[in-house]
Amino acid sequence: MSDTDVPLDQEAAERDPDTSDMFGASAAAPATATTPGAYQVLARKYRPRTFEDMIGQEAMVRTLTNAFTAGRIAHAFMLTGVRGVGKTTTARLLARALNYERDGVTGPSLDLTVDGRHCQAIIEGRHMDVLELDAASRTKVDEMRELLESVRYAPVEARYKVYIIDEVHMLSTAAFNALLKTLEEPPPHAKFIFATTEIRKVPVTILSRCQRFDLRRVEPEVIVANLQRLCEAESALVEQEGLALIARAAEGSVRDAQSLLDQAMVQVERGQTVTAELVRDMLGLADRAATIGLFEHLMGGRTAEALSAFRTLYGFGADPAVVMLDLLEHAHAASVSKALGPDALALPKDQAGRLAAIGAEASAGTLSRMWQMLLKAHDETRRAPDPAAAVEMALIRLAYAADLPGPEEALKRLQAGENPIGPSGGAPAPSGGGGSSGGGRAGLAVQSAPVMGRPKANLRTLAQPVAQAALQSFEEVVSLIDAKRDMTLKLDVERYIRPIDFRPGRIEFALAEGAPANLPQRLSGRLKEWTGVPWFMEIQGSGAGIETAWEREKREKAEVLARIEEDPFVVAVKTAFPGAEIAEIRKLATPEAPTVAAVEGEPAEDEAED
Repeated sequence: MSDTDVPLDQEAAERDPDTSDMFGASAAAPATATTPGAYQVLARKYRPRTFEDMIGQEAMVRTLTNAFTAGRIAHAFMLTGVRGVGKTTTARLLARALNYERDGVTGPSLDLTVDGRHCQAIIEGRHMDVLELDAASRTKVDEMRELLESVRYAPVEARYKVYIIDEVHMLSTAAFNALLKTLEEPPPHAKFIFATTEIRKVPVTILSRCQRFDLRRVEPEVIVANLQRLCEAESALVEQEGLALIARAAEGSVRDAQSLLDQAMVQVERGQTVTAELVRDMLGLADRAATIGLFEHLMGGRTAEALSAFRTLYGFGADPAVVMLDLLEHAHAASVSKALGPDALALPKDQAGRLAAIGAEASAGTLSRMWQMLLKAHDETRRAPDPAAAVEMALIRLAYAADLPGPEEALKRLQAGENPIGPSGGAPAPSGGGGSSGGGRAGLAVQSAPVMGRPKANLRTLAQPVAQAALQSFEEVVSLIDAKRDMTLKLDVERYIRPIDFRPGRIEFALAEGAPANLPQRLSGRLKEWTGVPWFMEIQGSGAGIETAWEREKREKAEVLARIEEDPFVVAVKTAFPGAEIAEIRKLATPEAPTVAAVEGEPAEDEAED
């Protein structure tokens, strides 16, 4: 008998288990149930197997239940939502529901409590009539055409051929176009289920051919309840506050929450409790009570205490960007509690009470200003090369600005002669501010009125055919151009013409540098068209000392601005707010003059009759 005729089991029996093989490796240990590779993460182990197991998507489940009950099943479904809310799980459940078969059930059904003939194969991804594809790896049009070629063939053993395409937004434009015709008129045995996190990248031509379901973010309370059930199933002990931190960090994603719980469970040995402090350290979060204390320091304008509190948090490993997010949440919570009371906050009573106290003490304007500054500070923190330094600079700004009055309050204080910033601002009160503030605005209005509003001819009158004698000045000529809506000519006249002499039918002027060569001809032709008589344009070579309308307006505005900046009231405002600038000058409406009767103290006519 040759060596090749020896049975394999006999050869294995004669081998000494304590010896190594010919390559020097020791005998392989038999596989056991405790092999590390056999572990399955919680997100896969507890993946929903029925629609009743889907959490937070009751609206979608209700719609699908009604559609299946009525027999109005669409040929294509579009599932969209953020990561981890159940898009792929819903697609697999739909594939099972469409092909559900068991004794007594011969049609599509959402009741998946008992596995049907095809359920296990679909769950394991090995059913030949259910194709699950990743659009990221099949973006080309040729691959889509190859896929669509198989659509026309009937299913092998199931009721429908189901095509699940994940991340469908990554298909190319040509691939989408190749899919259009089949999606418009699919064979009766084909169903399409698409899933995407970027619904805006899917062409509207595709969306219009699908029944769309928007899977919502799951509320933190629902996620916490789900995590508690998993802890009970896994005999794990996690504090309630720790579960709340995980749900908050998951941002509405059930899969993220379950993955974080998986990570938290290995922070301690089996049988020990996972505390909130361990979860907080794992997530890199700051203690909420500590960040509320930091927020209290900021709202009180205590810069040194705020910086010290942040450095303590940073020393414990808190992420600077997360600290800014916590401060944003506290600003929001304080504003909400100011409007609705502390019971509206989903926080422990002591923390809600502290934030409600801040909201009761601060004004709505102050809280709104803090919110805007925190938003900008959070963006700076994410982009800064040193996030901790960015947070400290932001805290200094926030503490300084927390107790500053709003613009309206500061204006009232200035008018009353008080320090507009208050005792904590450290700025000296402007001397003489009260004396100038009351009449300062009236004086400014009187000074600016003749400059900002130069008298013009009546535009309605000038819009009609104008006689030559009606134009008595160069300003009236400009007003006529304005009334005729010839803006190009008006801009050129104001910018380049320096008027020297004016007589009806004749204008003598000089041209500024850069003037169009045809400007005199255009002006003469337009005036003749509008007045009915010819106009003579005499151009002088020198216009030294004469301003164009545009140059005169710039000079007058500069003079007005200079007078305004010298006003005691404006000086007081700029002293109180360093760096403030005058952005715009407006003409105030002139109040109507009182009647003679009111001036002399006589009663009005109706009062006299009484």
